[in-house]
Amino acid sequence: MAFSGEGSGHGALSWGQRSIWLAMLRQGWLSMGGRIPLPPGTTVEGVADELSFMMGRFQSLRTRLRFDTGGRPTQELSESGEIMLEVYDAATGEDPAAVAAAVEAGYLGTPRDFVNEWPLRMGVVRHLGAPAFLVVITCHLVTDGAGMAVLSRETQERVSEPVAGIQGLELARWQHSPAGQRQSTLALHHLERTLRSVAPRRLPTSEDPREPRHWTGQLDSQALAAVLPAISERTGADSSSILMALFAIAVSRRGLLRPAVIRPLVSNRFRPGLANAVLNLVQSGMCVFDVADRTVDDVIRQARRSFIAANKNTYFDPDGEHALVERIAANQSPDTEPWSPYAWAFFNDRRRSARAESSAPPTPELAEKLRDATTFRWTQKKQNPYEPLFLHLEDNGGSLQLIVEADTHHVSPADNEGLARDIEALGIAAAFDGGLRTGVTAGLPAPCPPRAGPAPR
Repeated sequence: MAFSGEGSGHGALSWGQRSIWLAMLRQGWLSMGGRIPLPPGTTVEGVADELSFMMGRFQSLRTRLRFDTGGRPTQELSESGEIMLEVYDAATGEDPAAVAAAVEAGYLGTPRDFVNEWPLRMGVVRHLGAPAFLVVITCHLVTDGAGMAVLSRETQERVSEPVAGIQGLELARWQHSPAGQRQSTLALHHLERTLRSVAPRRLPTSEDPREPRHWTGQLDSQALAAVLPAISERTGADSSSILMALFAIAVSRRGLLRPAVIRPLVSNRFRPGLANAVLNLVQSGMCVFDVADRTVDDVIRQARRSFIAANKNTYFDPDGEHALVERIAANQSPDTEPWSPYAWAFFNDRRRSARAESSAPPTPELAEKLRDATTFRWTQKKQNPYEPLFLHLEDNGGSLQLIVEADTHHVSPADNEGLARDIEALGIAAAFDGGLRTGVTAGLPAPCPPRAGPAPR
């Protein structure tokens, strides 16, 4: 299928692209998308028209990588080209959802050719001759979650106005300009001050390493969603700051990170011209929490201030961050414990809004009743890596979803599940006691064990 659109050229990766590329070097190919049921009346021709529209409108979908002799990537934008829409037919009596799941797994499992392949794979699954499912997988180099929402909305609406905001090559040129480098230097000074406030240490070694070693768990809590507005009203903090503070307290109390170094993912879409860009703009900030013998409210207020500072200063050249980490590590005293550049936890609030909607606060009895309905399950065990510790937040109807990812060679399955349950327990306790203290043994319940017994092998 042929397509064409405005713009062509060659240049450096933007900071967001470079950040996700470095993450992919550690973790493997990172993608977005999945399988979507199609409404009755959908035609293959209609889906092909959508694909052609997307490829023509969004420059990031027409961008492929080029590598120099040292393996460093740059990007090349093409004005036109061809892409394949694959069509799969479910046999009579075959579940089309299962076929779509197999197509998705194939897209995710097939090695990606970043030089010759467009960063989008799309297929239609037909059942009894009619399209039943769409499978779309996009490389994370193209965009982030907010950008994917823009791409989806503008494709469905067939927006004809010029693309709003800056495009990839233009953004990369600004970032490499003197003005962009001044922004990066100021932000890296903040990062350096934050890094140097942390004593050298490594992540702990788990007493229960597993194979495959990287596990994802998911906790769904109506109780935590219900109590957040009361904490927000008392402290003035949004729910994202509250949950980052509870995460910091939980990893500290379990002895995983003291002080707790949390790296919140910052969207950078509040910056001029970036709100509706179909680009990857996310970078990782840094916040440090020494939670010893403080009130939970104090930590929440600190999280609010730290989050604001992180949002302001998480817009920099990732190569500068790498050089900074290397310089700090090289200047360590030989008598100190070697400092690991991964001795931190990542925090990613993927919800549409971090505002805690006001509602009648539950009683302690109702909160505990809601907590009895909390569920936890292991959703994935894989060998290719995540970052060592990651907390994602999602809305799930009336529940708050905590997704915990961890390397079991550093964080045991029991501790990984326990972190999610600790956050819930801390939130419930803090909702009804503004003076609650964070001490490991004082004021709070002991770190929660998994309610369903040991994690399965």
